[in-house]
Amino acid sequence: MTQRRTRYPGPIAEARHHPHTLVAKGFAEDAALAAVLDRYPAELFDINLYDYDDAGQVSLRTGARGRLSGDDLLEAIKQGRLWVNLREVETGWPELWAAAMQDFAAVQATYPGMRAVRNAGQLILSSPKARVPYHFDAAGVLLFHLRGRKRLFVYPGDEGHLPERNMEQVVAKQTTEELPYVLAFEDDAQVMDLEPGQALTWPLYAPHRVENLDRFCVSLSMDFQTWPSRFRNGALFTNAVIRSRGGRPRQTDAMTTPELAARWAASLALKRAGAMKSKIAAFERDFEPQVGAADGAGALTAR
Repeated sequence: MTQRRTRYPGPIAEARHHPHTLVAKGFAEDAALAAVLDRYPAELFDINLYDYDDAGQVSLRTGARGRLSGDDLLEAIKQGRLWVNLREVETGWPELWAAAMQDFAAVQATYPGMRAVRNAGQLILSSPKARVPYHFDAAGVLLFHLRGRKRLFVYPGDEGHLPERNMEQVVAKQTTEELPYVLAFEDDAQVMDLEPGQALTWPLYAPHRVENLDRFCVSLSMDFQTWPSRFRNGALFTNAVIRSRGGRPRQTDAMTTPELAARWAASLALKRAGAMKSKIAAFERDFEPQVGAADGAGALTAR
């Protein structure tokens, strides 16, 4: 019997490749990337270093943008072990975003019933040996791969691999997106390699992790929300608030669409009231990119 990849309804049932046009339009070339790095707002950079133990458990270091030119920052990423996210591509690189939205429309048309009501994106520049730990995204995702080679491991979205309590904490911004992980999960992974010109979709919320295959990589991760995913996220947020007050909320799996919609509406009021403050609004930065430094990470310079 085929293993069910997710317990959440939606048109995307398993990870699948799609073609895209962004490589042919020159968005992954060094000159274009260096120019974008020069002008991109420093507050929209997420620069991460991940370390792993033998059991696959991860520790995270975060970095600051620093003062390197775009050319030098690109070189530091190529030499090191950095994972750099440029958030809000829709405003930071509108030409890339317009082209990506055209490709998104073509992919969306292959999934009957899928209707995105909101899209957002981040450009990912990552070092040849960079890896991203086991986590989930609180949205649908279309990952456009533009440069290098990348391998994704996509896991079932059942309670064993994706506990709702952990989902609540992520949606309510009490923790980052990482999830509890054990090596035994590898037996359940759907393994997908990505080459330039390929995009990848996977089921809503499906846990996944990423490994670069010894090459500098460039990808655009496009998040999208549908009304069903917005309702579910709102219900998860409301459940997180209820649980933080000592309650025992019903799992969203057991809720009907009207119940999910009601919990979503409640979440809007709870957020306005500041019912649950984000615990991930700020990270302590302890390095900045440096050409020639170990892992591409040098000491912070004085501001």
